[in-house]
Amino acid sequence: MLMAHPAVLKDLITQYETLALLGAEESTPRARQRLADISYTLCVATGTRDVDMALIAARHRLSGARPEDDSLLQEPTPAVAASGA
Repeated sequence: MLMAHPAVLKDLITQYETLALLGAEESTPRARQRLADISYTLCVATGTRDVDMALIAARHRLSGARPEDDSLLQEPTPAVAASGA
């Protein structure tokens, strides 16, 4: 399964929490649709079927992650021996 980049997950969580805080569920049809879209995207991005589980999974994947982490794009550097051989 492909994993969403931490920056994407962070953005989705922020959008979901903002819409939920503003009461999008009881708001305009457009706001409700946006909340539903974000919920769906979170579920797809985390491989879950429930938005609460998606939020947990997304937060777990953010743990210690840096949003600007591009380590997958860089070539690994060889480890330097500490003993100075």
